[in-house]
Amino acid sequence: MSMRELTRPPRLQRGDTVALVAPAGPVPEELLEAGLAQLRAWELDVRVGKHVLDRHPRLDYLAGTDADRAADLQEAWCDPQVSAVFCARGGYGCLRMIDHLDFAELAEAGPKILVGSSDVTALHEVFAAELGLATIFAPMVATRAFAHDEKARGHLRRTLFEPQGVTILTGRSARTMVPGRALGVTYGGNLSLLAGSLGAGVAARPPDRGIALLEDVTEEPYRLDRFLIQLIRAGFFQGATGIALGSWTDCGPVDEVYAMLENLLGGLGVPILWDLGFGHCEAQRTVPLGVAAELDADAQRLSILQPALR
Repeated sequence: MSMRELTRPPRLQRGDTVALVAPAGPVPEELLEAGLAQLRAWELDVRVGKHVLDRHPRLDYLAGTDADRAADLQEAWCDPQVSAVFCARGGYGCLRMIDHLDFAELAEAGPKILVGSSDVTALHEVFAAELGLATIFAPMVATRAFAHDEKARGHLRRTLFEPQGVTILTGRSARTMVPGRALGVTYGGNLSLLAGSLGAGVAARPPDRGIALLEDVTEEPYRLDRFLIQLIRAGFFQGATGIALGSWTDCGPVDEVYAMLENLLGGLGVPILWDLGFGHCEAQRTVPLGVAAELDADAQRLSILQPALR
């Protein structure tokens, strides 16, 4: 079976114009300013979406209306001067506004970099499905992980500007769950969002040979169990050659989460690496989705076989 890589956008260079949008939850202004200062320190020209600091008139968990959040993303992506679109934060809301996006117009704009994680998993999925585009699962600008975590921010910066130097990913707590090595195309993201994408018409078809990436935050083990069963029954792991697990912050006792994941995934017959260091954690690693990689569960590392960006 062949590995179906997605189109890799060009890497960033100093002086490039990038855009910041808020596709999901409301954005804390203090963290936004701190994050923007860091982006500008990278010598990028940053354009901030008109609705980034909006609040939905009735639903306080959303950064503005669905139509306005989508309009910011559409405008940023279709601006020929913009090289990358950064998401301000996650929370919830990306799945709500996808119907407001014009994917034909987004496709015409050509390959660009999409940066985000957590709730942005829904956008990673639909950009893979509709645009065939490799994307960047990474810390978001108006979060502590970007604004105040130098290691997390530095790893993202190197991935964006010098991707040839960020091809080996490992985590301080990484350990072998199921031994072995595997080749495949990276896919996945936040577990609860992946489960939520099923039946919503946005989920990308998993690669024929894929390395599944999974992480989550503030979900009880029994809920994680349910999300995993949904994915298993939906064929999410059908072409998986390996699985790389990220962080499970505030998801209950770590040994209980480990036991549940091992119980459900260990029988799939593929190598599994525990805690690669991506997701909602300190020193969060940036991981590209849609690129060829080798998972070595014995050596506790994921090797990106060619730079995440061209």
